[in-house]
Amino acid sequence: MPAGIRTSELRKVYNTAPPLAAGSGGAFSFAAKRGKGKQPKPEVVALNGMSLEVRSGEIFCLLGPNGAGKSTTVGILTTRVRPTSGQAWIGDHDVWKEQTAVKRLIGVVAQRPNLDFSLTAREILIFHGAYFGLSSQERSSRSASLLERFKLTDRADQLVRGFSGGMMQRLSIARAMMHDPQVLFLDEPSSGLDPQTRLLLWEIIREYNQSGKTVLLTTHNMEEADALCQRLAIVDHGKIIALGTPQELKSSVPGGYLLRLRFGQQSTELLQRMQALAGVREVRATENNGMDVYADRGGPLIGEIANLALAASVELCDVHISEPSLENLFLHHTGRSLRE
Repeated sequence: MPAGIRTSELRKVYNTAPPLAAGSGGAFSFAAKRGKGKQPKPEVVALNGMSLEVRSGEIFCLLGPNGAGKSTTVGILTTRVRPTSGQAWIGDHDVWKEQTAVKRLIGVVAQRPNLDFSLTAREILIFHGAYFGLSSQERSSRSASLLERFKLTDRADQLVRGFSGGMMQRLSIARAMMHDPQVLFLDEPSSGLDPQTRLLLWEIIREYNQSGKTVLLTTHNMEEADALCQRLAIVDHGKIIALGTPQELKSSVPGGYLLRLRFGQQSTELLQRMQALAGVREVRATENNGMDVYADRGGPLIGEIANLALAASVELCDVHISEPSLENLFLHHTGRSLRE
């Protein structure tokens, strides 16, 4: 029976810079903790009450910008980061009370490769299998199968220090699968991969999931989330801001289409007239004389918008139309691009 994942009110506050594997830069929020007669001590709030449930046997995605709290969540679920408060479970096992049992159930691919450069690719897989008690025959058979599946057979007996970044990432994922874990964690698995390798990785992840395994991956790649995940949570500033299937989330954007407009100047009258156009669901003024228009149609609105601008003696400087997407959803909730 595959294991699911559950968290309840997870909170993580760092008093020093968070480790690289738990994320860096980006959107962490800061607070100052001042003791009596002491300099303020900075606090980095990486997670702020994260409650989540991943069903057993599904591919689930945490989508968000760098610093949103995705890697910290994975770090806690894989016993590498201790939460400040809250609880987490893999299957029926409390992550921090039953660490040994949890580690037997999971496979982990960190955001950055952490391979032993003094070993060959085959040795890395065989040694990993030995850690989990696989017999010599199982280790040999399974390592050969994984090397073949990840297209590494011709480099199997070479030291990994000469591998490209993409080859190291493929080997890292093969190593995580070596002991056939019930739950596979992939932290930004396709980061830095070429398109061909990315498609191979997606195919392997789908195959692994079809064998009944649970997969949780983090990404800021909307295409990856849309293509792979059965459900996803959009995360920002350590909180979940939206949760559902990719289609459900895209359809929740008002009208679906987003028209990003920029004018020579902004006016309240123009914004109000824009709101009155047929099919327009929501209008928001943005910086630099911009305007975001959420509507149930895209191109057909441009002529009407141009006429409104002409009637108001305002120059229409730029127009960008995008169809329903996870990027639009993030923008609608946060007012900024997922890539910012």
